[in-house]
Amino acid sequence: MEFGLRGRVALLAASSKGLGRAVAEELAAEGASLVLCARGPEALSATARHIRAEYEVPVLEVVADVARAGEAERVAREGIAKFGRIDILLTNSGGPPPAPFEALTREAWDQAVALVLASAVSFCQAVVPGMKERRWGRILNVTSIAVKQPVENLMLSNSMRAAVTGWARTLANEVAPFGITVNNLMPGFTRTERMEELARATAKREGIAEAEAIARWEREIPMGRMAEAREFAALAAFLASERAGYITAASIPVDGGWIRALL
Repeated sequence: MEFGLRGRVALLAASSKGLGRAVAEELAAEGASLVLCARGPEALSATARHIRAEYEVPVLEVVADVARAGEAERVAREGIAKFGRIDILLTNSGGPPPAPFEALTREAWDQAVALVLASAVSFCQAVVPGMKERRWGRILNVTSIAVKQPVENLMLSNSMRAAVTGWARTLANEVAPFGITVNNLMPGFTRTERMEELARATAKREGIAEAEAIARWEREIPMGRMAEAREFAALAAFLASERAGYITAASIPVDGGWIRALL
């Protein structure tokens, strides 16, 4: 299938590893130019070098902590200065730490808002005006299965991902007349560094082995296994494509059937 992404410019947050990197590689394989950002300079530089060598597309890497005010806008400005525009935006961030409600301070809540919700809003504030002017754009937000079925012990993530969903659903209607789509991707249990972190936290909290925590999650998934990051990335690439121009305001799970809801 020809996705029509050759020559498009994509900005991908938290793209040095995990789901963000998988989406970056998928878009690079389709010929898109990339703006990558992440907090860790070593991992980000290594990812950029790999993508340039493997896919022969232009890549700009920008070290940034998108939870800090002004950083998302700076990444977008540097991307626009390099490529002239941003056509595709993937908002993404590391998840807030796992914890029950009574263990969370006001500071923890403020940090979660900044990391997950405010960063997504800031990225869009920086790129939507240009998308509207060109009457074309694709905005993809990495949320979570927790939006439809909350995950135990993830009070902050459950809350913030739901907030992103409400904001994005409203934004989708506002920008649809300008040829811009806004969709949310809901990853389930996927083999990433984030899942390793959650497995460690679960193991410590319950006094079990990390392998048992992972095995228990896999038993809850009808497909009987975790997803691979590239399976998630395939959906992102399609939603970013020319062919997906009439799909907007959707939240789509990539979860192997874990969510039990009808819709």
